[in-house]
Amino acid sequence: MPEVSNLLAFGLVALGMVLTPGPNMIYLVSRSICQGRAAGLISLAGVALGFVVYMLCAAFGITALVLAVPYAYDALRIGGALYLLHLAWQAVRPGGRSPFAVRDLPQDSPRRLFLMGFVTNLLNPKIAVMYLSLLPQFVDPAAGSVLAQSIVLGSLQIAISVTVNTAIACAAGWIAVFLAGRPVWLGVQRWLMGTVLAALAVRMLAEVRR
Repeated sequence: MPEVSNLLAFGLVALGMVLTPGPNMIYLVSRSICQGRAAGLISLAGVALGFVVYMLCAAFGITALVLAVPYAYDALRIGGALYLLHLAWQAVRPGGRSPFAVRDLPQDSPRRLFLMGFVTNLLNPKIAVMYLSLLPQFVDPAAGSVLAQSIVLGSLQIAISVTVNTAIACAAGWIAVFLAGRPVWLGVQRWLMGTVLAALAVRMLAEVRR
């Protein structure tokens, strides 16, 4: 089992990442606003399943194969960074919209909501990089089974993400109403989100293979 200090440190990192606006947050907020809390929570269930898939792949070392191929790693890193830059531009471009801005989306069935949440998370490069780069830093072979530690840490990240995103999905409507009547705050939120996404992209591009 991981040491308590490692659990606390990893938990803080996971909390910081889930609070960073990204594709998952944008999708969950959009669904919660346009189709209600239930739709947002169903979508979140799909997102959670995506986390489980990534966590198990990392725990069993399957994703390590990607890191063993330099070009595959670079493609993931550069592609993910470009995707984040695209999201940043969408947030700050003239006429851009906040993820909390009310928008019209088709009324999808629960099955489609779940699948879209699942696919959105699987295609989120930030999640892949997180599991590939963070888990090994908090695993101590001297503390016991590496597999068990990886699963415990991954489960902690999933629990934190689901808890925070549940709160965001449930409060999305209230936040949208609050921001709608305060255009200055809406602009600040958009630029803050764009800045964070761009900073993540630059950091990802600046990473070197270890």
